[in-house]
Amino acid sequence: MIRSTTPCEERLVALLAAAARGPEREGLFALWLVVRAAEGLMTPLPPSPRAHRRRLQALEARLATLVVPGPLQRALVAARQHLEPATPGAGALALAQLVAPAREVLGLQVGEAVGVAARAARIHL
Repeated sequence: MIRSTTPCEERLVALLAAAARGPEREGLFALWLVVRAAEGLMTPLPPSPRAHRRRLQALEARLATLVVPGPLQRALVAARQHLEPATPGAGALALAQLVAPAREVLGLQVGEAVGVAARAARIHL
């Protein structure tokens, strides 16, 4: 099954492509990784518990290698913890918690993209 990208993912990838190297770009990449994991819980066929655990382990390992501004780093760690239950509600909560830090650290466009994903996740519930 080929997974299509969501509007939030598309927007984040476009912003990532336009960003200069450095903490902002790495922050966008880290945010994209977490958003992708959260939105993965909203699919009609969510991942198996084993696949979800592996995805979270890989996410944690990748986030550890990135240089991300402090407030966003804390928000990403909290969002990753919210994803533990592997439910659509957990994904929606993680996305909602990322809106404000994304807006503060990475800018209004990024915050709006994550906000769109959070609203869509809330509707999905």
